[in-house]
Amino acid sequence: MDGTRRVLVAADKFKGSLTAVQVAERVTAGLRRVVPDLPVEALPVADGGDGTVAAAVAAGFERREVRVAGPLGEQVTAAFALRGDTAVVEMAEASGLQRLPAGRFAPLTASTYGSGELLRAALDAGARTIVFGVGGSATTDGGAGMLAALGARFLDRDGAPVPPGGGGLAALARADLTGLDPRLSSVELVLASDVDNPLTGPKGAPAVYGPQKGASPEDVRTLDAALGHYTKVLEA
Repeated sequence: MDGTRRVLVAADKFKGSLTAVQVAERVTAGLRRVVPDLPVEALPVADGGDGTVAAAVAAGFERREVRVAGPLGEQVTAAFALRGDTAVVEMAEASGLQRLPAGRFAPLTASTYGSGELLRAALDAGARTIVFGVGGSATTDGGAGMLAALGARFLDRDGAPVPPGGGGLAALARADLTGLDPRLSSVELVLASDVDNPLTGPKGAPAVYGPQKGASPEDVRTLDAALGHYTKVLEA
């Protein structure tokens, strides 16, 4: 050892206060305040939730922006990252909690439709490998909205589209996946997530994550039943 000191700052976000990039910048500034000539390399990281695209951009990917539907259907400007034929898409960019108006949760009706639009934009940009971060969403719709944006149809008994969100899946009678974007069959899709939960049940998505998205105990029961019904229709 020659006594040389080097520091790598591999920081995730401080949720609700600082992004991963901001954390890394502030830690770096603090270190250099004490040791001005200290070699420091900042490497923002992410866990698949909000900040995943920013971490990819910090690592050399190009930021691409597109207008998509937010979780309540309003148009928002969301970003994905692209380098060559590899894209990083973040569900939270389109369908995240930060996209909800302040204090306005919508656990039964929030939709992942915009996330599907982001995936489609990545395909349009030539992506053949998509890293898809699925954390930080405001939604509990089992990806139905996302699939609808990619060409699927979810219909009630009268042949009309079911309402958006997890609650609307209770009315699902038929799922038509024949119109799904054919490019999905040839793309490599890598899921980026730091959790491993079943869809339904005591440790399922509604029970574990529903409350942080504004779901009451009754909403959790409604969503759990709707997602269970959704899986049965898809498997039929």
